[in-house]
Amino acid sequence: MTTATTIRATRDLLDGRGADEAELTPAWAQLKAAATALQPLQAKDGSIDDTAAAAGPIADIIEAIDALAPLFPHDAAYLTASIADFRRWSAEGLGVPDFLDSLVAFQPQEHRVDGIRHLVVFPMYTQNGSSERHVEAVLVEAIWPEFIARLETEYTNRLFVSLRLIDFTSGYDTNSAVLFPETVAMREIPSFTWGAIFQDREAARYRRVTGAAAEITKLELPAAAARMLDDQALTEQTFVMWDLIHDRTHMRGDLPFDPFMIKQRMPFFLYSLEELRCDLTAFRECVSLQARLSARDDLDDAEREMLQHAELVQYAVIFDRIFRFAITGSRVRNYDGLGGQLLFAWLHQRRVLHWTDTSLAFDWDEVPAAVVALADAIDELYWRSIDRPKTAHWLAAYDLVRAVVTPHPASVWARGLPDEVLAGLPKGYTDAVMDDEFPLSMFFEALEKKMRPVIASTAGIRGTD
Repeated sequence: MTTATTIRATRDLLDGRGADEAELTPAWAQLKAAATALQPLQAKDGSIDDTAAAAGPIADIIEAIDALAPLFPHDAAYLTASIADFRRWSAEGLGVPDFLDSLVAFQPQEHRVDGIRHLVVFPMYTQNGSSERHVEAVLVEAIWPEFIARLETEYTNRLFVSLRLIDFTSGYDTNSAVLFPETVAMREIPSFTWGAIFQDREAARYRRVTGAAAEITKLELPAAAARMLDDQALTEQTFVMWDLIHDRTHMRGDLPFDPFMIKQRMPFFLYSLEELRCDLTAFRECVSLQARLSARDDLDDAEREMLQHAELVQYAVIFDRIFRFAITGSRVRNYDGLGGQLLFAWLHQRRVLHWTDTSLAFDWDEVPAAVVALADAIDELYWRSIDRPKTAHWLAAYDLVRAVVTPHPASVWARGLPDEVLAGLPKGYTDAVMDDEFPLSMFFEALEKKMRPVIASTAGIRGTD
């Protein structure tokens, strides 16, 4: 199909409706098919040896992007640069791809408008998906309701982009729920100006997992939490609010380390505490927002939405952490899993969460204070650790976790690291951590067995499933 024919067919099918049905066009079908055909030809680093076999798919990709570009005028500079990057890659023999120019030109954070769409094509790996660099194509649209736009003026986060998946190639037919610029193949690392999360995927798997777990544990959900299980849009917006605050927290607070812990090799429980700190900060801020807005009787529409979602974020943090994070993924240095275990055990030991007569229950009036107390404990750890050597911080962090979650009986850390490790390099500390330093409790062992097929069914899920 020639470029002119593809463009004409695309416009005929859309009938002037623009990008809102781009996934139905022959150009998008061509782009997906070509990217899919290219992927098996790519080595782990994204390069291609069989240049003859790749010539056709690359030509089809260029043709399809060119055809679709008029539907995305706000991304014109990026799509032009994308075509140039594909052409240069092909002309230079399809070695390790370099898409820095198109990556720098892609600026979705400048178009945070509810419903606006983007066409995204890069050689990249996908987190929680493929660890190999493949050409992936994704159609997405922004989720940015008015109350979030208003909220962002208080919780400023200019890098945060919230998206909904429309259609995608195989790298996103996985558990991956993020689009991060650092996953793209490029010759050098620029200053990153955005990071995107697919809130529809987060919301859809939350609804499926939480609904199943509540039934298995005989948990009677509060009315507001129950509404989320029946309303995808409500849950999506709740996750936007949660992640907006979570994301900015990585760069705020009394931080004794690089906020994103890049280029650092540390025991995995440090990552557990950092991710949990950000989630609990979102929880704390939503408790504060709920109290502040509830005290007023002059709320406008956006503020009423904030009030509603502030309560829902609290339920989402607790249930996603406990029901999904704790039992998802392998037991090899599963830092998100440990964060879920830690939150569950903390609430149980403070007797605001109960597992009695094989039923789960919460004292909801007492839960916010208990969750905030855990946030305070992590904040105190961070504040004190600014004055500590790195390895002393690691030991203090371990003490915090082990006071709540029981370590493996064979743990060297739990028995006490030997003097030669304590006197040696940080690598020795990290090497001594077991892959599953904090095994699942009996509660989670039983829950994981019953939830395994439900968790597996959420791979590739989207909001329409």
